[in-house]
Amino acid sequence: MAKYKDRYITKSAKITDIQKEWILVDADGALLGRMASKVAKIIRGKHKTNFTPHMDCGDNVVVINAEKITLSGDKLNQKEYIRYTGYPGGRRSILAKDLLKKHPSRLIEKAVRGMLPKNKLGRSIKKNLYVYAGENHDQTAQKPRLINLDDIK
Repeated sequence: MAKYKDRYITKSAKITDIQKEWILVDADGALLGRMASKVAKIIRGKHKTNFTPHMDCGDNVVVINAEKITLSGDKLNQKEYIRYTGYPGGRRSILAKDLLKKHPSRLIEKAVRGMLPKNKLGRSIKKNLYVYAGENHDQTAQKPRLINLDDIK
């Protein structure tokens, strides 16, 4: 913050000020909601000191081992994901356990997407998330830094 005539003025980050990093998160044994909230915080950039709400100032996150994620309680059997085809009577639903078997990466993507803003900024920030079911990922050339999610508050 800069001082101007006995007032403090908050400085907004510019595009040139933003430094994006590549971060690797291992989802092995992590709870879905707790992990998704921390990943959404990193993607949004709220953990940085130069956070600006109207800009994409977050980091790129690669999540591996999506098939080894856990859900608390009996959510695996009770939680439903509902979508609409657009036709009359076109309501489709799938249980979390079936989605975890069929497309484990979508479970994390849906959880993180629900924690992002519902506007153009949220749709562009969502592109900074890469989720893989196994150990291998396509972002090895970017050399992502492995972090422990317990260190993020």
